[in-house]
Amino acid sequence: MIFDGHSDIWTDVAIKTLNGEKDIIRRYHLDKLKKGNITGSIFVIWIDPPYTDQPYKRAMEIVDSIKKESEYIKDSILIARSFDDIEKAKREGKLYVFIGLEGLSSIGENLNLIDYFYDFGARHASLTWNEENALATGVRGNPQRGITELGKKAVRKINNKRMLLDVSHLNEKSFWDVAYETDSPIIASHSNCKHLCDVPRNLSDEQLKKIAELGGVVGINSFNEFVHHDIEKQDVRMLVQHIEHMANVMGIDHVGIGMDYCDFLDDSSMSSFSQQETSYTKGLEDASKTSKLLIEMEKAGFTAEDIEKVAYKNFHNIIKKVIG
Repeated sequence: MIFDGHSDIWTDVAIKTLNGEKDIIRRYHLDKLKKGNITGSIFVIWIDPPYTDQPYKRAMEIVDSIKKESEYIKDSILIARSFDDIEKAKREGKLYVFIGLEGLSSIGENLNLIDYFYDFGARHASLTWNEENALATGVRGNPQRGITELGKKAVRKINNKRMLLDVSHLNEKSFWDVAYETDSPIIASHSNCKHLCDVPRNLSDEQLKKIAELGGVVGINSFNEFVHHDIEKQDVRMLVQHIEHMANVMGIDHVGIGMDYCDFLDDSSMSSFSQQETSYTKGLEDASKTSKLLIEMEKAGFTAEDIEKVAYKNFHNIIKKVIG
């Protein structure tokens, strides 16, 4: 069993739905997920480039695509809204998917839209992607700008709705603003360690410790530019070193998986954030290879119990605690 804390599959669903295709997850993704032993995930509503200048419109296109796709996945995927739904999916032999919100640029200044997305099924939210918006500042925004007063209200609303609050993509000032504002555990669904690869999207040891202190989880990310600056070292063994470092800094109970596979994204999206010819960590080219990470963990000396915690138990625990 593997829980992947971050996937952009809804983006692919939206693109292909708008192009007139149907039954997209079954045709393009289901076999890969099963081969990789992924039994659950967070699929996010992400405002993908080049649509970032019309975030609300794009979000509604994705919502509409999810509604259409839901008719085709009923027998294979359960859209989860609670921890009980994980157990239900297991009994029914289905994958379980939580709907997430990767950034809230789509809501503008209208916090009532969080209620709309919650009612639609979203149980996860981050304040930004890479951008600055009305709530907070992403890693490509002004480093002196953190979260706004409206952003603080959004944090409290997300806490009160019992949604997972995600700090991946926030700049450091926004991260610390959120950490001091929240009264609930936080996650970084798809981030690695600055200690091993110093890029803005990765987390410092101080940030890792804070997430652990708050009872949160960090999902290890397979996007190659967050693994190592040396292309030759962007492989699954190096990614395991990130897990080892997180475990040493935070404790193994706070490490999970958030693979962020990009194999299905087109150049118009990828070119906005990827500088290399490929986006994958060698050995983890797509979702079908995910279980290789666990094999490498075993080779590195992790116990069976530790591997289970990273694979799914730690994320399950925080889902049970926060979402209920």
